[in-house]
Amino acid sequence: MKTNTLTPNYKGFRFPPEIISHAVWLYFRFSLSFRDVEELLAQRGIVVTYETVRQWCLKFGQTYANELRRRRPRCDDKWHLDEVYLKINGKTHYLWRAVDQDGNVLDILVQGRRNTHAAKRFFRKLLKGLQYVPRVIITDKLKSYGVAKREVLPGVEHRQHKGLNNRAENSHQPTRLREKKMRRFKSAKHAQRFLSAFGPISGHFQPRRHRLSAGEYRALLQTRFQTWNEVTETKTAA
Repeated sequence: MKTNTLTPNYKGFRFPPEIISHAVWLYFRFSLSFRDVEELLAQRGIVVTYETVRQWCLKFGQTYANELRRRRPRCDDKWHLDEVYLKINGKTHYLWRAVDQDGNVLDILVQGRRNTHAAKRFFRKLLKGLQYVPRVIITDKLKSYGVAKREVLPGVEHRQHKGLNNRAENSHQPTRLREKKMRRFKSAKHAQRFLSAFGPISGHFQPRRHRLSAGEYRALLQTRFQTWNEVTETKTAA
């Protein structure tokens, strides 16, 4: 997958990279507020304000997420697409999401419409980021998918059935939990920015545990922590 690769630039920050990356990990991995992260760090003798944590997440969250996505193995060729509504400042927006057959989030896009133009825009964003096409896409019965697919993905098999798309529908659950914790998103830009970093970081630390033995799960988690340390250019967690 082709993404912009940026090395984290910690120059000018008072705290070492280990603390910064640990705070960003806490915020995106668990359902915590900035104040919760501030308190967890304070328990360990690290005195920072929640505003500092917020600035760290804004500056480094997407950089970490981009690098994790770049290092991720190529996803499977069966894609599930779905959209869910978000209420932002009294207006309805739609979160478009694509996941592969293993539940890995491929991309997301927050839009104000749920029509053919919105579907085409999401397809193009998805293909631009991944640089390859799937073997089959699975969606619900929204007619906009069919029209957009015929124009953007003419040679790809398309299955439209609500019962086949549970993989994508289940992937919205973590977003709902965070939306509740954050007392809803403040704007479409805020939702797009947060979810673009949240998906890769949170998903990186959540392998399909039910398919792994305890030993396999621990070994895989250690490998993923090692990858995280390489991405954040740290040796150990704070």
